[in-house]
Amino acid sequence: MNDEDALIESALAGNSSSFEILVTRYQDRLYTAMISVVGSTDEAEDVVQESFIQAYLKLDTFQRNSRFFTWLYRIAFNYALARRRRNRGHLSLDEGREIAGSEPTSKVERPDSRMSRDEDVRLVHEALAELSEDHRSILVLREMEDMAYEEIADVLHISIGTVRSRLNRARFALKQQLEKFPQWNPET
Repeated sequence: MNDEDALIESALAGNSSSFEILVTRYQDRLYTAMISVVGSTDEAEDVVQESFIQAYLKLDTFQRNSRFFTWLYRIAFNYALARRRRNRGHLSLDEGREIAGSEPTSKVERPDSRMSRDEDVRLVHEALAELSEDHRSILVLREMEDMAYEEIADVLHISIGTVRSRLNRARFALKQQLEKFPQWNPET
């Protein structure tokens, strides 16, 4: 039994501090992923909070045929999509800038390269916001969460072949969206 299994068993036995450890372990990673899915930091906070509540309430249904984070991510992802369908809001430019944030810089990096990278990140987030939910979700899972094809198939309830083909179409759709921006420069 690994550490995660022990924490789950302890939480199921009524030890809430064990579940708190799982929350602490995964909250930042889940929050970052949900920002990319919902397009808003406020929405992401709500989704993450609700997802942990649901995970706690349904912990006895976790069958452990996947990692806990994969199961938790599936809960959050499904909840985020349901909220998104209800709200159908669009990402504002200010929220896009907030999401893009700034990346760590190299000690030998030129000052203008950081500005260029920040602009590229902003453009990618804007282009992602224009994609269909299917395309956006698969790109977030693979490229931002670095999930394996098997994990993506599990989260989205699709076959691995569908993951491959949808990912290919999503990358092409993202490329088309990015090419609409005159300032996009894939060489940087």
